[in-house]
Amino acid sequence: MGGLRELAVDSCEARHNITGYELPNGRTLYVLAEGRLVNIAAGDGHPAEIMDMSFAIQALSAEYLAASRGRLAPGVVPVPRDIDDRVARRKLKSLGVEIDALSPEQREYLGE
Repeated sequence: MGGLRELAVDSCEARHNITGYELPNGRTLYVLAEGRLVNIAAGDGHPAEIMDMSFAIQALSAEYLAASRGRLAPGVVPVPRDIDDRVARRKLKSLGVEIDALSPEQREYLGE
């Protein structure tokens, strides 16, 4: 980025997290998030407190797929409920929150 700044004859903030660098040949090079990883440096989406759960679900799902090799039909495989539940309970525990158990009526409603 330092080299680009030195080379540029002008620069401007085109939009939030997008900087335009005008080069000596008249062309403009647009750089996202100052050249950093866009989803981390400029992402206005999920905060780290959400991404940790997403990564945990992805890792445990990959482990599940590997352990289930040859036993799953081709196609989209939903995340097993126990994986989703384990990740949610660990997250709640890390926040000092306890979850109660489903009532018989709730279990029936969910088809359990």
